[in-house]
Amino acid sequence: MSALPSSIAPSQRRPIRELPDELISQIAAGEVVERPASVVRELLDNALDAGASQVTVRLASGGVRLISVKDDGLGIPREELTVALRRHATSKIASLNDLETVGTMGFRGEALAAINAIAELSILSRFTGADGAFALDGRTGELRPVARSVGTTVEVRELFFATPARRKFLKTDATELAHCIEAVRRHALARPEVGFSVWHDGKLVEQWRAATAREQRLADALSDDFVAKSVAVEHVGGVVRVVGRAGIPDAARSRGDQQFFYVNGRFVRDKVLSHAVRSAYEDVLHGQRQPIYALYLEIDPARVDVNVHPTKIEVRFRDGREVHQAVRHAIEDALAAPRSGDAAAPAGPPQPFFKATPLPESASWAQPAINFVAQERGAGDFEAMWPRRTEELGHAPDSAASQWPLTGAAPMAFRAPVGLPSSTEDLAPVATNDEAWPLGRALAQLQGIYILAENTQGLVVVDMHAAHERIVYERLKTQLDGAAITSQPLLIPATFAATPQEVATAEACAAVLPTLGLEITPFSPRTLAVRAVPGTLADGDPVELARSVLAELGQHDASTVVQRAQNELLSTMACHGAVRANRKLTIDEMNALLRQMEATERSDQCNHGRPTWRQLSIRELDTLFMRGR
Repeated sequence: MSALPSSIAPSQRRPIRELPDELISQIAAGEVVERPASVVRELLDNALDAGASQVTVRLASGGVRLISVKDDGLGIPREELTVALRRHATSKIASLNDLETVGTMGFRGEALAAINAIAELSILSRFTGADGAFALDGRTGELRPVARSVGTTVEVRELFFATPARRKFLKTDATELAHCIEAVRRHALARPEVGFSVWHDGKLVEQWRAATAREQRLADALSDDFVAKSVAVEHVGGVVRVVGRAGIPDAARSRGDQQFFYVNGRFVRDKVLSHAVRSAYEDVLHGQRQPIYALYLEIDPARVDVNVHPTKIEVRFRDGREVHQAVRHAIEDALAAPRSGDAAAPAGPPQPFFKATPLPESASWAQPAINFVAQERGAGDFEAMWPRRTEELGHAPDSAASQWPLTGAAPMAFRAPVGLPSSTEDLAPVATNDEAWPLGRALAQLQGIYILAENTQGLVVVDMHAAHERIVYERLKTQLDGAAITSQPLLIPATFAATPQEVATAEACAAVLPTLGLEITPFSPRTLAVRAVPGTLADGDPVELARSVLAELGQHDASTVVQRAQNELLSTMACHGAVRANRKLTIDEMNALLRQMEATERSDQCNHGRPTWRQLSIRELDTLFMRGR
């Protein structure tokens, strides 16, 4: 093979000239239309912008032979039909201000022209109030009267017939059909008030009727299981509002195929949003599993740029940190409440599980669970945190306590198994019936590892170490959150070779870094020096921490890096401070642990994301023993 010439002779040079309109349209089509699903997405955008309440999608051969999108929207006037196929022709925007505050799904005016350049396109439409409908042939420009009700039908046949090389890259009909259905599903999740139906080769393959509530559409388009295994999200942070549903950690999947995020009704994939979601699940998700969610972010259109990519699936926020924090806090707040309350629903009127009662000054266990400094140095053990004697639990010994596993006698009252800071109040149960205790009453301890409890639904199995670990961890986080992040100056500054971006970030964020307990200053044009780190992380690697913070400062709120590092430390401390396996507990202690679980945030998972308890219903137990067969 001959080598490429090092230079081009003047006679070989091609002149600069304008490209033909047809080639321009085909180039534009390559950006807009990737596969049949891209056409479906663009046509659905137009249908929804026209105010449709019912949309019907018909496909043939996975959308390659035919894509037809029929709606009952406003329709298109006869005189505007031919204009609709011209490049950059749209009714959505008319000025730069309109572009900066886009409130419609479509706005570029490229889709119909791009599709018409690579396929056989026709439009049938009847405008509201018009006497009749008209059909436009995209290839010939012929306009003729037809019969049709108010609305628009766009038919696309023989996709990529003008660019056969593109058709070779398409997958099987089944694969392309799946992508088309997913495109419709994404629109359906954003517009529950609109009905959608999808037909393929004359058969109805999907249908979602108009719904009055978003939860109903989520159940129809995803599954009832999705709604059952998710919690409601509703949060307002500044100018950002986040609503929707976030899956519980137990519902996490190996793939992220049930992750839907919408910005002002538009499905998007954005690094800021995905990072915020992942940050919110850090404390409760095990390993690399992917959470499920359908979240809807509402923000002033002027604060988000949707004109980033021709596919309109990417956005750019004016204040990414503001959005990041709003999304993160929204999900964290939704996941914080323990789900043990769902395990046992009271039959009568709801009653409070707990009442606040002052800690007795004489109680030795009313001190903080773990002294932060002492525990960091390895001091303290579980004996000091968990009272062994029933007198320390705040009530006299019960002679029937030893018979609870057999007789089911209920305990009189319980105190917290782990002490709270003296500035707070203890939580003591007031109810005397089992219905008010979601996790039930303790029956026995199994192999020194699990606590067996009975509630109104059946049997509850609790991993006592994992449960107590979460309780201690949340207490430590609460103690630390109340204090400012203090800096620990380094005796010898840690220097490292920094990239130009790291140097620029350190200089631009010089005022932010001290609030995180960090002091990073330029040592030379290409070197940074870490002179102080957060006191709680003094034993860590200052260079690694500095790099992580600087890397995240450019895109997200860097406080998450410091918080993550601190939480890892607290998690380790909690793990060492929690009750160990094979530790024999009294019935009093078991019940006290159950009551604390009901009152502790995120107590359904341990610090590593594993579940702390499981419910076995009576029906499941009957199945095990073949009762009723």
